[in-house]
Amino acid sequence: MRRIIPLILFMAAGFIASAQTPANYSNFSQQTARLNALAKSYPQYAQLRSLTKTAGGKDIWQLTLGSGNMDSKPALLIVGGTEGRHLLGTELAIGFAEDLLKNSGTDSIKALLNKTTFYIFPNMSPDAMEQYFSSLRYERQGNATSTDDDRDGKLNEDGFDDLDGNGKITWMRIESPVGLYRPNPDDPRSLVKADLSKGEKGMYELFTEGRDNDKDGDFNEDGEGGVWFNKNFTFKHPSFTPGSGEYAISENETRALLDYLYERFNVYAVVSFGNNNNLSSPYTYSPAAASQTITAGWLEPDTKVNAMVSELYNKETGLKDAPKTTTAGGDFLSWAYYHYGRYSFSTPGWWVPKTKPDSTKKEKAFSVEDPGANYLRWAAGQGITNTYTEWKSIQHPDFPGRTVEVGGIDPFVLTTPPYNLTGDLVKKNNRFLVKLAGYQPELDILNVKTEKLGAGITRVTVDLVNKGALASHTKLGERNYWVKRIRVKLNTGNNQSVISGKKLQTLTTLNGYGTEQLTWLIKGSGKLGIEAGSPTTGTKTVDITL
Repeated sequence: MRRIIPLILFMAAGFIASAQTPANYSNFSQQTARLNALAKSYPQYAQLRSLTKTAGGKDIWQLTLGSGNMDSKPALLIVGGTEGRHLLGTELAIGFAEDLLKNSGTDSIKALLNKTTFYIFPNMSPDAMEQYFSSLRYERQGNATSTDDDRDGKLNEDGFDDLDGNGKITWMRIESPVGLYRPNPDDPRSLVKADLSKGEKGMYELFTEGRDNDKDGDFNEDGEGGVWFNKNFTFKHPSFTPGSGEYAISENETRALLDYLYERFNVYAVVSFGNNNNLSSPYTYSPAAASQTITAGWLEPDTKVNAMVSELYNKETGLKDAPKTTTAGGDFLSWAYYHYGRYSFSTPGWWVPKTKPDSTKKEKAFSVEDPGANYLRWAAGQGITNTYTEWKSIQHPDFPGRTVEVGGIDPFVLTTPPYNLTGDLVKKNNRFLVKLAGYQPELDILNVKTEKLGAGITRVTVDLVNKGALASHTKLGERNYWVKRIRVKLNTGNNQSVISGKKLQTLTTLNGYGTEQLTWLIKGSGKLGIEAGSPTTGTKTVDITL
């Protein structure tokens, strides 16, 4: 049976490519040059290293920003290139580093770099991203690992075919009395699925452009695609599906990233750029999902934090009408929360704005929700051209004697904005990241009190305070070994002993702006040290004279 791909879902998921010119977006070598320039120009704040190489031989770059012993300070993790088709994510990650370092001479950014470490992975899908710059353009997601996606014992034997010779993979529609698709009544250049319950009738079958090279009835199901970064993680790994890998964390880049992060106990939050989005619309609490044996929903305190951070994102970026997204499993966003135990946030950073009809052009409101028609109207209003391929009849060997046309919306345009918009998008997302860093958990010891009780005994009372808006740990992180607790230690002298209270204790968490009061009875005199902290909060020490 031939595989038919729903056009609306295909568009929304970003499997359509962009016919915008690739000029000005950085290819892999240009990205490498930009990162090296930062490390060379700002050696006091920037360290660059290659974490590993992909199957295609490309470096996975890791840029660390901060000062002093950066691994000992609370850290924010920023990841771009979670999806090979999402070029903007890499641009946002590198753009954040460039902007932060350019302003490192200002008091506010200097203070931020002294207080916070930023681990930046600009591009986790360099093999796939390069397809944007190749002579044949299509939205590739996988790395250069050879895969047998259709499980027939052969590798990469049925890829895309450029049937009209225009250097890009679009769509092909085949007239059929049992077709599921019809022209959009609002814009016939786009196809929508016929609603059979309303008596609508389809007239086209729809496939991605290509031939059935292996004669198995499917089109383009086993091409050069490899393993997707965003399908190769451990939470609900979609095993035995195309792009997921032979097993979770099967690839050099995913394995090296996790090995690196599991040694970075100081990471308190993760921000990734990709099509998953819990920043524009935060997760809501689902008691049923959260209470499953294997937790499948954010815990309630963490959803409240997500809502707070989402409000910050929407305020700082001003982006509206974000499309709804659902994680599919094996994704980085979910792994960072469920298996790494950190706050995990993701955003595309941009999406095609919802358009309104232009009365001067006698446009009408859309009667059918269709990302394709919405894009074409928006592009026309922006003066964007050459992002749509007119439908053209071809002779197709797999459909002899039938009407076959190739065309439709070009690759990448639904997920990749014109480059002239990226400067403003970088600024908006940077404002959010800087403000989010200002929310980081920060431990302090306040309201220190001593009370003489006689017989050489002193009652010592202190308030441990989280001065940040984020909790010291996620609620789910309290269950995770890889999230280190708050450690409180009394450094007593030789002539001092603890009569009541613990000399060494741990606290599971401190909520944002939360307080925990601790008290001890100490026998002896002289100076007593109190040390409290965790990798995600920093450490604070005070000395008390008994």
